[in-house]
Parts: sequence; C-alpha cells; structure tokens
Amino acid sequence: MRNRLLTGLRNAEGFTLIEIVITIIIIGVLMAVATRYMSSSLDTANIEQTKKEMEQLAFAIVGNPDATTAGARPDFGYVGDVGAMPPNLDALVQNPGGYSTWAGPYIARGFKDNDFKLDAWQTPYALIDTALVSTGSGSAVSRLIVPRMAMLFNNSIAGFVVDANHSRPGMTYKDSLTISLTYPDGSGGMTTATAAPSAAGNFAFTGVPVGNHTLTVIYQPDSDTVTYQVSVSPGSDMKLTVQFPADLWL
Repeated sequence: MRNRLLTGLRNAEGFTLIEIVITIIIIGVLMAVATRYMSSSLDTANIEQTKKEMEQLAFAIVGNPDATTAGARPDFGYVGDVGAMPPNLDALVQNPGGYSTWAGPYIARGFKDNDFKLDAWQTPYALIDTALVSTGSGSAVSRLIVPRMAMLFNNSIAGFVVDANHSRPGMTYKDSLTISLTYPDGSGGMTTATAAPSAAGNFAFTGVPVGNHTLTVIYQPDSDTVTYQVSVSPGSDMKLTVQFPADLWL
C-alpha cells in the first residue's frame, strides 16, 4: 500500500522521461519556426531598404521622373549636368575631374559617410551599364535606371521656324537663320551643335543627351533672337515650333 502511494505521488508531481523529451522537441520546433520567421522578416526588411536606397541612387544619376515644375522636370541628376554616366558612385558626391558642369552632391540627405555605396548587408552596390545591382542577400537585386543607354544619350529634337505671321523663311531667308543647341559634352564642359533650316524652316538635332538644354535661333540681318529651354527626357523625340515675335519674311 505504501509503495503504491509513493508511485502515485511521483506520477502526480513529476514528468516522465518521454514527456520531457516530447517537450524539448516541441520547444525546438517552435524555436526553429520562430528563427526562420525572424530571418525571413529581416531579409524582407533588408531587401526593401536596399530597393529604396537604389531608387535614391537612380534619382541621383538621372533625376526623379515624377518631380516636375511647371510641367517640366527641374533636373536630370548627374547625367543631366555632365552628359555622361558617372564613372562610379563616388562621382555622385565628389567632382570626378574638375567638371565645370558638375552640380553635386546628388545624393539626398539621409545617407551617412559612404553608406550610399553599401546595401543593407553592407555589400557595395555595382553600377553595371544602366542598372544598379545589390548582391548582399546572396542573390542579385537590381534597379534598372533606363532600359537602354541610347535613351540617355541618343535623343532627338526636330521642329520648324516661323515668324509672327506664321510665314516660313523660304529659299530667300533660310540661310540667314542660325539654329544652335547647347548641352553638356560628357567631359565636364558644354558643347553647341548647329543646324541649318530648310526653306520650309525645318531643322533637327540628333544624339542629344537628357537634360534641360538651351535652343537658340538667330535671324542674322537684324540679330533677332529667340531662346527656348528644352527639357529632354529619356527616349525623347521632341517636336518644336519656334516662332519669332515679328514679321520677318514676306
């Protein structure tokens, strides 16, 4: 009777070996699931942080396409100022060669020291052609700046010139018109391309980089001048009508 009573007390007050083992297994499974969930959540957070940083870097390189002032983009980042892709990410915060057109730093406030060059895993970003690439997660996370390089540097502007009466210059006056387009040359300076209009006043420029550029048309005999600021977005094929404020041609 006494032995039975002691056995009953042990069963009521303690755990058997099997129960302890099962409890340990359950705790291990729960910890594994929790660890996996936390790791997955951390990876997701790092990926999202990295994507946001790469977006800011893309804006620094070519400007924010959604930012407009009076219907036009106010800037096109490094490419819009220099006329070339940055040689590396350092060029977004330091003038790469005494460029007179460089107007950086282009990196938005919020990055510290060289953090703008590192993803959430502290791995350097790579600038490959027209894409930013992060490899810190073990696989590539990419941010395409533009689909093709030509969209940044091979745009076109076409148009025609008329006077206040909407008359075209014709054969008589077409040689009196000088049409020029000034834009960054890709090496830290500016260049000016010129175009001669046809008798119908038509003109065209090709190989134009993105950015805000100056188009000038001069009627030589009287030095009458009209100037336009043209905003060239990636992949542009712009059409313009240039009108003088006076009746110049019969």
